[in-house]
Amino acid sequence: MRTVELLCDPPLDRAVRALWQRLADGGVDSLANNPHPGHRPHLTLAACARLPDGAEERLDELLADALPLTVRLTGLLSFAARSRRRVLSWSVVPTVGLMRLHQRVWEVLEPAEEPDPHYLPGRWSPHLGLTRRLTPEGVTLAHALLGRHPDLTGAFDAARSFDSEAQRARPLGSPEGAAQRRSFRENPAR
Repeated sequence: MRTVELLCDPPLDRAVRALWQRLADGGVDSLANNPHPGHRPHLTLAACARLPDGAEERLDELLADALPLTVRLTGLLSFAARSRRRVLSWSVVPTVGLMRLHQRVWEVLEPAEEPDPHYLPGRWSPHLGLTRRLTPEGVTLAHALLGRHPDLTGAFDAARSFDSEAQRARPLGSPEGAAQRRSFRENPAR
């Protein structure tokens, strides 16, 4: 699976990580417990089996022009996971700018193999993940720990594509991303 993700600027990243830690300290299985070294707060715009040929270069141009993007986080969302479990997330207000960017990303990915239907335009609920799969009791505990959850304004200032098979992330929308992709194509075994 390949994704297109927006990354939080340092203050927003710290705020989300603080929330992860508050949940973890209270006994909730939060994303603070994710051991992957590249794991960080992010907003997934798209997910598909494979990016179409030439998509990374087109996404570089699109995202370089779109970032930074100011956003507001508000309220909690709960998504169904397996069985009775739920995943808790921080809702991202779907501004015109964010929704336009999401649509344009999917225009680039239009011929993508096996797009994840949860991320398609018209079906996507923008959010930042907070927990892993929780029992109903875990969701109740998380809500109790967070109390009245305040809104927060921040920015997405970078983007990446994550390859779940290779467990590698590559920057998008920056000169560093283009250089890294060239290096990867020239030395794919690295």
